[in-house]
Amino acid sequence: MQSLEDWRGKMVLLNVWATWCAPCRAEMPTLDRLQKRLGGEGFDVVALSVDRARAGAVRKFFDEIGVKLPVFIDQDGTAIRALGLFGLPATLLVGPDGNELARLAGPAEWDTPEMVSFFEGIIVRELDQTGERR
Repeated sequence: MQSLEDWRGKMVLLNVWATWCAPCRAEMPTLDRLQKRLGGEGFDVVALSVDRARAGAVRKFFDEIGVKLPVFIDQDGTAIRALGLFGLPATLLVGPDGNELARLAGPAEWDTPEMVSFFEGIIVRELDQTGERR
């Protein structure tokens, strides 16, 4: 089982979603494009599905729409409770030290030029402040 500790030293955009959530489904390609654009040494997009249908249903959906993000499942709702989330999608920006920097309830277009610029700036700022890189 993985936890956010596995990404310590990186900025993480944690998106909690489900295949049955229409706004979640709509934003998934934008998260995938953001990961392709910025993912790597200092940043990762982590899409955590709360589907009870298991990883196969999520992988099938990703394959249908061409998303290459890894499949992570919170089948019993532990993450939703631990993070205090109400409704989907919910997205948290987590700093390299593991602390939550921001959260958004609801969908977004994650790969717009403005959003990419925002993330580029915050990645540099946070990694420079903590000195952490992976």
